[in-house]
Amino acid sequence: MIAAPLALVLAITGSEMAPASAAGLEGRPAPSALSPLQARIDAAPEGAVVEVGPGTYRGDVFIDRRITLSGRGRPRLVGSGTGSVVRVRTDGATIEGFDVDGGGGGDLGRDPSGIHVAAKRVTIRDCRISNALFGIYLREADGSIVERCTIRGIPGKDPGEKGSGIHVWNTTDFRLVGNAIVDVRDGFYIQSSSRGFIADNSARDLRYGLHYMFSDDNVFEDNLFENGAAGTALMYSKRIVFRRNRFLHNRGFASVGLLLKACDEVTAEANLIADNARGIFLEGSYRNLFRGNVIAESDTAIVLYDSCAENRFEGNSFVANMTPLTLVGRRTDTNFDGNYWSGNDEPDLDGDGRSDRPYRLSSVFDHIRGNLTAADLFTQGFAAAALGAAERAFPVLEPVAAVDRAPLVRPPSLPAVPRPPEKARSVHLAGLLGSLATTVLGSALLWRGRR
Repeated sequence: MIAAPLALVLAITGSEMAPASAAGLEGRPAPSALSPLQARIDAAPEGAVVEVGPGTYRGDVFIDRRITLSGRGRPRLVGSGTGSVVRVRTDGATIEGFDVDGGGGGDLGRDPSGIHVAAKRVTIRDCRISNALFGIYLREADGSIVERCTIRGIPGKDPGEKGSGIHVWNTTDFRLVGNAIVDVRDGFYIQSSSRGFIADNSARDLRYGLHYMFSDDNVFEDNLFENGAAGTALMYSKRIVFRRNRFLHNRGFASVGLLLKACDEVTAEANLIADNARGIFLEGSYRNLFRGNVIAESDTAIVLYDSCAENRFEGNSFVANMTPLTLVGRRTDTNFDGNYWSGNDEPDLDGDGRSDRPYRLSSVFDHIRGNLTAADLFTQGFAAAALGAAERAFPVLEPVAAVDRAPLVRPPSLPAVPRPPEKARSVHLAGLLGSLATTVLGSALLWRGRR
């Protein structure tokens, strides 16, 4: 089915539905696993800056005092392979300027990381982490900052054998800014963590770009979540804000650009959600606002369960999606008024910029698609168009109130919506812009002709 139940979606991707308990906290490494830098760290007074010059330093580092560990000339820390390479256990420490190699080992259940933080107000800056099960782990690390870091997972491992790029657990007032994550299990895993600011990051070529549970009042701005096996999934959370993010090329049987399960009062505005199996997926979610987004080139623009209520879509541009809406259930009170739909051919005879008749978001063929996967093969064919026209003229299904009562006849101006990344433009942007231009021209000609 096109709208697989969330339980099936999560089963396919190996996600959990309940909070995971934190693993036992790693302590000081055994003497045989310590880095030669440890003696300098142990001798440094509180507030000291410990500068480390170029070179390779093998072994793990334990920071239990408020110092700045600063790399000059990109020194390389190679872990013992038995646990986290850098373990921060004191408030107010800073780590900057290192290449960190996790050694590819450790017990996944104990969260072995390139840098593992279990302290408050820690700053991690300009580090490059590779070959570690988890990249950076913030555990009860209120007020901590991770910025301008690059994280690459262990090559050749299945997603279930890896950890997250940046993992945040039971942490408040955190900042994740300007980081790049690739080839891990989940780009960002955020659980039981609130009042965070997540901006200017990229997460690509992984399972979930963003995996998120029980976390309220977080803000996501100008991030890229691209080429995920499942896309992004947010669950059991409130008052999240998404602005100017890009959710791109998340394709597969269970892939979703942006999934909300039991999420309320979310605001999503000026985002680009394009080339996903499903653009937006809502289940058990209330009072969410989607405003001024572009949802384009997806198999289904919106999957909506009838367990949702009081959601609003306004001023969005839906372009070149195979299906605008798959409604799972027999009712909806979601408001879709005032959006642009490239499949809408209703006229605007009074010239007010809106079609004179409502635009119905699903047809009998969409109902068939929701229950017969093979129907996707015919979605752009003459049979689908003919069946849709016949349904509009002679309805045979019980009507469901899923219409835009005031659809826009031209795409709205949405200058804040970000563009696709450079590498994707030649393939995907041309198709998107071509579809958009064609629909605009067609709408204009139709409008003039009927005036």
